[in-house]
Parts: sequence; C-alpha cells; structure tokens
Amino acid sequence: MQNDEQPSVNAAEAARGNGGDGVRIRRRWVALIAVGAVALTGAGFGASLLIKSPAQAAADSRPPAPSVITAPVEYRTLASSTILRGTVVAGQSVEITPGGGAADGGSPIVSKLPLKAGDRVRAGRLLVEISGRPVIALQGTVPLYRDLKPGAQGSDVGELQEALQRLGHSTSPDNPGRFGEGTKSAVTALYDALGYEPVPVGGAEGSTTVTTAEAQVTSAERVLDDAKDALETAEAGAGSGSGTGSTKTTGSTTGAAGEADGGGRDQDRLRKAVNRAREDLATAREGLTAARAAAGPMVPSGEVAFLESFPARVQDLPVRLGAKAQGAVMTVAAGPLVVHGYVPDHQKGLIRAGQKAEILSEVNGATVTASVRSIATTRTTPRPDGDTQDGQPAGAQADADGYLMTVTPGRPMEAEWTGQNVRLTVLAATTGGKVLVVPVTAVSAGADGSIAVTVLEDDGRQRRVRVKPGTTGDGHVEVTPLGSGVLGEGDRVVTGVRADGAAQEGTG
Repeated sequence: MQNDEQPSVNAAEAARGNGGDGVRIRRRWVALIAVGAVALTGAGFGASLLIKSPAQAAADSRPPAPSVITAPVEYRTLASSTILRGTVVAGQSVEITPGGGAADGGSPIVSKLPLKAGDRVRAGRLLVEISGRPVIALQGTVPLYRDLKPGAQGSDVGELQEALQRLGHSTSPDNPGRFGEGTKSAVTALYDALGYEPVPVGGAEGSTTVTTAEAQVTSAERVLDDAKDALETAEAGAGSGSGTGSTKTTGSTTGAAGEADGGGRDQDRLRKAVNRAREDLATAREGLTAARAAAGPMVPSGEVAFLESFPARVQDLPVRLGAKAQGAVMTVAAGPLVVHGYVPDHQKGLIRAGQKAEILSEVNGATVTASVRSIATTRTTPRPDGDTQDGQPAGAQADADGYLMTVTPGRPMEAEWTGQNVRLTVLAATTGGKVLVVPVTAVSAGADGSIAVTVLEDDGRQRRVRVKPGTTGDGHVEVTPLGSGVLGEGDRVVTGVRADGAAQEGTG
C-alpha cells in the first residue's frame, strides 16, 4: 500500500519544482524590459538636447554683444631703450685710387705692393707703387684735392707742412700755408727717405724755364755793361775836346761849339741807354726769381693719402702685383673704431647726441659702453643697386635706410671688431618733456590714409579725431590733434574691442 502511493507524491513535488523555475525566468524578463525602457527614454531625452532647429542653431552661434576697451589720454615723457643694428667701422676709410697714367702714356700698373690686408700703416709709409711712382701715407684730415706746387698757398699747403714736420722734415723758413724753399727741401727729404725722386714742376720744361730766365739775366747784364762803357767813353772824349778849344779862331770856335752840342746829345742818349739797361736787368732778375720759386719738387695729388690718425690698417687690397690699376687699389682704415647704425623715422625723435648706449657683439658676447656721437639730419635711402643716396660713401651698409647715427665706444675696440654687425641699445631715450600721448593701439589709419584716434564719450557715443603721430616709446605714441579736432588729457580713447560682453577699460 505504501509503495503504490510513493510515486504519486514524488510526481507532485516535481511539478511544484518546475513551476518555481518558470516564475523566476518570467520575473527576469520583466526586469530586463523595464531597464531597456528606461535606457531608451534617457537616450531620447539626450537626443532631444543635441538636436536643434536651424533657428536655434543660428541664435546660439551669434557672438555676444561686444564692448570696447579704452585707455586715458595722458601727458607724459616718453622714454625707452631703443634697439638697433649697427656695423663696426673705422672712423675714416680712404680708397687709394691712382691719380694718372704711366709716364709713357700707358695704363697704370701696380708695380709694388709692400703691404697686405690687415697690415698696420704708419705715417710716411709707402702704401703702394703705381707705374714706378709712390703713394705715401701722411697725417691730415682733408683729402689732397690738387697738386701742390712751389709758390702755392692755402690750408692744404699748411696741412702738408704739418705732416712733413711730424716726420722730422723742417719747412723753415716758410710761413705756414706757403710752399717756399723750406717746403721744397722737406718734400725732397720725404721722397729721398723712400728711395724716390720728387716730380719736378713742369718736368724738363720747368728746368728750361729757369735756364732761359738765367740767360735773360746774363744778357741784360752784358747790355748794361756795354751801355756803361759807351757812356764813359763819350764823357771822356767830351772832356778832352773842351780843353783845346780855347786856342782856335772865332770860326773855329763856332765849329767846336757845334761839336760840343752834338757830343752832349750823344751823352744824353747813352745815359738813357744805361738807365734802360738797368731796368731791363731788374726785370730779368725778377723773372729769374719767379722761375726759381715756381720750379722744384711738387706733390701730385695722387701720390699722397692723408689719414686722420695712425697707426692705420689696410682694410682691403683687391689687386695683385702687375695688375692694371683701375679704380681703388687699396682701402685704408684710420682712426678709432666706431659704430654706424641707421635710425628709422619713428625712432629719430628718441635719439640725441650724448645719450648713453651699449654695443653687443653677438660673435663673442662682449659688450662695450658707448655714447651717441651724432645723428644725421638728412635721411639716407638705399638705391636699387645697393648704393646710397644723400652723399653717403660707397662703403655704407647695403641696407642703409634711415638717419645715419654714429656711436663712439667708451674705450678703444680691438681690431677684430671691425666689420661686425652688432646690436646697439640706446639707453634712456626720451622726448625731453611731457607730450600728449595715447597707447599705440589707439591709433588707426582710415581708408583715405588719415591717422586718427576714437574718443569714447561719457554717454557712450564715439567720435573720431584726426591726429599727427610723433615719437613712440613705452608702448605709447605722441599725438597732435589736427584741424578742429579736440583731444585732451583724461579723454578715453578706444584701444580695442572685447567679445565677451563685459566692458573693460584699459589702465593706460
């Protein structure tokens, strides 16, 4: 009985067990469906936030309302350190150019080169020989622009005399500025010391002139001697005739008187001849003196190079021995090294002679304190071929554009600085007094080319004032109102625009 009922009980328990698993499975599916629904709902909400209509997208892309940035108009002294580029050059650079052709009329030839580039040069030194003629270095500040000959006068003669005296060649007894016998002797001594003979005035013709003058004096002396002899003879004969005439008859006395009258006329004629002979001799002697004064050694302009100071240096030597001497055969640098820089228009007002400066070599990092010696009043503009205008030397910087400034170092710079492109810092540049200034960013150019600033009024309105800009420094620029424009200290000028919608004023 018990065995028959046991299978029925087990079957019922199995049925209850299978029903429990199905309930759990159904509950899981319900939970998953609920989570998916929530996820889809969130995704839809997110999509609603990302997807915008065209109108809404355009509205959101508009910039915020702009606001202007202003700064005050002020009276102040502009000061800044101005940085420029410069080139280290010698105080003087002289190009040696042959003054003429060879003696035989041919092309000038470089016949001797005793120096090479970089060599030091002392006063009285032979620089180069052209077709057998020397070019001599002498101390002086003015280039020799003419041939100096005996009898010449002027400041250039005085410069030559001073240079000769420095070398120990006395020009005494000549007065300063007059080329006389003493200067002739000094010139001869200068050429003799270098192994050359000075060029005589007029060459062979000059010697002929003196010889001719000497012959004229000799001839005049002989004519005077002959005239004196003739007069003495006539006077002696007249004296002898007057002693015997008292013993003759009346008729004879009349004849003797006639002879005496004739003899007197002869004596008068002979006396005139003597006087004229004396005058001719005096004239001949004056001519000889002038001929001798004008003769002698001369100094051709092409045989002397005046340099400001010594020792000098051979800066460039573009020729070789035996080459034709065309153009400059040598460039000699003299004087202490200085720095040349070119100041642009907008900085010229900040730089004045006497201001302190600093020279920086970017080759070795060395610095030298200096001062501004001068700044040109005429602007230098480069030409297309690289030369410069306004009388600047051919050796000026190729990029020369502005006002030439010369900076003098506080101590002598070594020769290796020569030719370096250096950085110049001019310190404490200033306008020299208070001027009306605005920030540089406040100045703008109109379509018509006019320069103006925009003033912001207290009520928010803006007005444009035309100005003339001046010196700049410290981020500001000097301005002068033009026409009927009104601009004063304390006015607010627009320097920019902010796009964040918040108004801001500059501090200036």
